[in-house]
Amino acid sequence: MKSRWRMKHHGLIVLLPIGIGMGLSLILNSGLFPTPIVYLRADVGALLVLIGILLSIGLAAWSSAWSRARKNVAREARWWAAEDRRRFVRRLDHELKNPLTAIRAGLANVTAADQTQPRREALRSVEAQVLRISRLTADLRKLAELETRTLEMSPVNLAEVLQQVVALTQEKSEADTRRLTLTLPQAPWPLPPVQGDRDLLLLALHNLIDNALKFTRPGDTIEVRASEDGSSVVIEVADTGPGIPEAELPHVWEELYRGERARGVPGSGLGLALVRAIIDQHRGHIIMRSLVNHGTVITLRLPVG
Repeated sequence: MKSRWRMKHHGLIVLLPIGIGMGLSLILNSGLFPTPIVYLRADVGALLVLIGILLSIGLAAWSSAWSRARKNVAREARWWAAEDRRRFVRRLDHELKNPLTAIRAGLANVTAADQTQPRREALRSVEAQVLRISRLTADLRKLAELETRTLEMSPVNLAEVLQQVVALTQEKSEADTRRLTLTLPQAPWPLPPVQGDRDLLLLALHNLIDNALKFTRPGDTIEVRASEDGSSVVIEVADTGPGIPEAELPHVWEELYRGERARGVPGSGLGLALVRAIIDQHRGHIIMRSLVNHGTVITLRLPVG
């Protein structure tokens, strides 16, 4: 909204001299006042119009240069902000990696040596939290690297990727209590390939389906559906889980965001942020729709290669 107002404001400034020049010219040519003539054989009204045009051209050039400068400053500010975040994540990863490894090794030794059931359970709880921190730093590193990583683009068969991801998901114990299905088109033709980085697309789809698995309950249904509309491959991950409140939907793609219903669910809070970053890198689009007590559907579109 602000950018539109600025563009309109700049346009009015650029056109102002022409308007003033034409207005003065009309007044002088109306006959209400004697029209002075200069020795250049041009009446003052025409001269004012010419001056107005020249001023407008100058202001247009200034406005264009000013707009480009603002965009360059904003682009540079975003780059430096991203670079600061990447440096912080690299340092955090470096500082935490060795201590976390040492703690996990120590916990394994203590748990094996201690035969007291309550203490073993307490140590397992500590180990689970250490593992969570390790995954959090790993996901932060992936997210930071995405912003500078050069994609290894090649034709990707998303049907094969989806089959691989669903097979991996079905190996988890939670999948035994859910109805997980994959629907791929066969007629009149299968899914066309997309240009992309296969490993990153596999990671994005794995995060989406794994997210549906984590946030559904025993007996719920998870449907993975794929289709194409001529210009894009469309993938939907739908479930009959508890759903997400409407107020939380705008925030689900944010880093480290966890809604009220996700408090007790294991995870780093970066899974959907990674998905969004990967889809953006592939010039795709992703949206989420959800109804509380009915379920959630995530739809992503990737341009056909």
